Amino acid sequence: MTQLTTVHLVRHGEVDNPDGIIYGRRDGFHLTALGHAMAEGVGRYFADRDVRAVIASPLERAMETAAPTARRHGLEVRTDARLLEAGNRFEGVNVNRNRWVLARPKYWSWYLDPFLPGWGEPYREIAERMSGAVRAGITAARGGEAVLVSHQLPIWVERLFVERRSVSHDPRHRQCSLCSVTSLTFEGRRLIAVDYAEPVADLLASARDVSPGQSAASLNEGK
Repeated sequence: MTQLTTVHLVRHGEVDNPDGIIYGRRDGFHLTALGHAMAEGVGRYFADRDVRAVIASPLERAMETAAPTARRHGLEVRTDARLLEAGNRFEGVNVNRNRWVLARPKYWSWYLDPFLPGWGEPYREIAERMSGAVRAGITAARGGEAVLVSHQLPIWVERLFVERRSVSHDPRHRQCSLCSVTSLTFEGRRLIAVDYAEPVADLLASARDVSPGQSAASLNEGK
């Protein structure tokens, strides 16, 4: 009988970002106290599961989110650069406080092709590297479960890709809240199910999130 393996794509918890900037791949952005509580909630969610590997993006917020789950299962948090946040040329800019900043003429050329956005990493490249990380998760946890901690855009693009939907999308419609779990179940290497859960939904109303999407968290506009 072919073994079932589930790869869980977990978004990190709330980040300490008082200025509300797009932090992207910058170092030094850690979880808030609420973010750590979210990470502990994710650890409890996976406590009775057959978790055989915990793998995170190398960024601090992802590794901190992964730590409670790894600790509960006696595992080390491994890192995989393919789980990194998407590249974004708006890093350091607060786009939530004043959305008109996105309409400045100097940025117009970035919007010409929604599939190859000039403002960031092409969606297809994100899907390719995330799919590679998922395949590595299947190998690491064959017959069990792997927890991969990443970021909103890479997780959402991977979900669109595996569901054979267009990877070009409206960011406001992403279903990937803080510390949410997008689960991909495979029979061998064949995807048979996609599921979504919010194990810390009770904490979201107290959170601030720099990224838009379908979430009870408020949008972080900074100071």
